[in-house]
Amino acid sequence: MKIVKVEIWSDVVCPFCYIGKRKFEAAVEKMSLQNQIEVEWKSFQLDPTTVPNEKIDVFDYLATRYGKDRDWSVQMHKSVVEQAKSVGLEYNFDKAKITNTHKAHQLAQLAKSINQGDALEELLFQAYFTEGKDLNKLETLIELGEKVGLSSDDIRYNLEKQVYFQAVKQDIEEAQTIGVKGVPFFVFDRKYAISGAQDVSVFQNTLEKILEEN
Repeated sequence: MKIVKVEIWSDVVCPFCYIGKRKFEAAVEKMSLQNQIEVEWKSFQLDPTTVPNEKIDVFDYLATRYGKDRDWSVQMHKSVVEQAKSVGLEYNFDKAKITNTHKAHQLAQLAKSINQGDALEELLFQAYFTEGKDLNKLETLIELGEKVGLSSDDIRYNLEKQVYFQAVKQDIEEAQTIGVKGVPFFVFDRKYAISGAQDVSVFQNTLEKILEEN
């Protein structure tokens, strides 16, 4: 049985990454390939300079970042909410916290060490987009990590000592090396790539192509 390795560069505050995850999963399910896909999530930061800030909301944050007004940002987010809804996701941008995702990526690297990377990624997305949790807070990350089988002591130690800092950095540098300009970015068996939250059919076509070659 052919196993397809899929590496996904993503940031946990990237709305299209969660949407892309659902579309990829839909393609895998339609093709009944659940037992033939090996997923590895790779770290990426949309803005590594982001400073956690509870005084502004995501609407003002995005408007300022792109030099637009708040109304433009609100409409942009409404459009994304509808796209998320189309794949069964609930986005509550009014709850979202402006945060730096480096700690969350370090936790994801730790989860990968016990083969729980995919499960944790789902929890991180849900925590940010639906529940409005702050992914920079240690208490939040401990709560999420424990749900996939990590101990609070291990999480606390690894995050406080930044054990996986270098692993996060390596993923980001690798993304630059292979020419990743934005996320989500899916790499299939190091042969084919899909950039963005493409239609389910795009993922299906790529998977079919790989399976036909073997």
